[in-house]
Amino acid sequence: MRIEDFFVDGVWIPSSGQDDLQVFDPSVGRSRGVVRTASAGDVDQACAAAARAFPGWSSLHPEQRAAYVAAVGRGLAERAGELADAITAEVGTPRHKCVALQVNPAVAAFASAARLGAALQADERIDNTTVRRVPVGVVACITPWNYPLFQIASKIAAALVAGCTVVLKPSEIAPSCVVHLVEAASALPPGVLNVVFGDGPGTGETLVRHPAVDFVSFTGSTRAGRRIAAVAGEQVKQVSLELGGKSASIVLPGADLTTAITKTLAKTFQNSGQTCAALTRLLVPRTDLAQARTALNRLVPAFTTGDPTDPTTELGPVTTAAQHEKIVTLTSDARARGIDLIASGPITATPPGYYVPAQAYLTDPNDPLAQEEIFGPILATIPYDNISEAVSIANNSPYGLSGSVWASTPEQAAAVATQIRTGSVSINGAPTHPDAPFGGFRMSGFGRERGAHGILDFLTTQSVHF
Repeated sequence: MRIEDFFVDGVWIPSSGQDDLQVFDPSVGRSRGVVRTASAGDVDQACAAAARAFPGWSSLHPEQRAAYVAAVGRGLAERAGELADAITAEVGTPRHKCVALQVNPAVAAFASAARLGAALQADERIDNTTVRRVPVGVVACITPWNYPLFQIASKIAAALVAGCTVVLKPSEIAPSCVVHLVEAASALPPGVLNVVFGDGPGTGETLVRHPAVDFVSFTGSTRAGRRIAAVAGEQVKQVSLELGGKSASIVLPGADLTTAITKTLAKTFQNSGQTCAALTRLLVPRTDLAQARTALNRLVPAFTTGDPTDPTTELGPVTTAAQHEKIVTLTSDARARGIDLIASGPITATPPGYYVPAQAYLTDPNDPLAQEEIFGPILATIPYDNISEAVSIANNSPYGLSGSVWASTPEQAAAVATQIRTGSVSINGAPTHPDAPFGGFRMSGFGRERGAHGILDFLTTQSVHF
């Protein structure tokens, strides 16, 4: 696999960049190809194309833009198999789960934006004033590797239906799905969607700094988000940041403990724990700790880590060697400190793939395993003595992205959920609605994605007085 071009004005053209970045297959720990880093000139061409396309695209009726966006979603659905193959090869998501976990949500994001977009752009009348909702302009979308297609779709579907034009910089770690995305988007007018490849400090920062960019939408690490916010702030650019998380699953006294733990583990270990909204802290009443340990000892070993092409594999490898090293170091250090490993799952594959077993630990609230976003299949189990303490522990985090509360009644759970400082909270395992806004508090970032609120992030207002 070699990606040596960038996509601008509706065509792929050779990049003038000089550096190639290796793209690895995490299941074997070897390179599967290279992606060429865009030069500053390439970024300039892409941004200039987006700026040229903006007047025409933004002047289309919202229903026309919605039709284009819906067509992209249908194109992705037609390529679901190829997309899943590419994502499994570069992210490590088990192939038998990849369409449902990685591709279908991206398809749904385009369908949702097409369905909701037009109604959000109606004018509002205030006496002699018309308030128009207008697109913010040229948008730089910078996306991560853990859900490479869905994160792209969440941004560009909303931006496009709002009337913005886009320059996308996907993760250099998982770039292949973008080639299929561009094929699915081939009917878009030239310059509406442009793509450059490269790393964050180089290509990403060049894109953020470009004077044609009006808005930056970023998903990734808190460290990178800080840098983007600082760079964009120098030029007074709007920014949306979806960053890290360390979400708590609170099991209240009287809740069905086995059900709560079973469903929490599914969220903890999803995509090998490489999910920003993963439930990585399990809070249980101290009086139920022995029962919780028994449940974890029974349930965690069912999460088999192995070859992502094996249909019996529950968890694939983590995506990068650096991520693997980080997880191994953090968990080894924890055991050296005397942190109790409650349970661990089996590994059926061997190095050089980046395999990490599913693990559950017993920790105190301030231990690094309970504070750091590990981004791996690691659960911190924390006992508490009363509900007030449980709320305090849940909020004892620099992050505030997601969470869950389990109780014998929805009313009891809701009373606690309203005290949790996170962007979303699930009651008794209720599924996340795909059109509900997603985003966080504090160091989990600001701005919202998905549904109507995600589209509104790409619109601003203009008051016309008569």
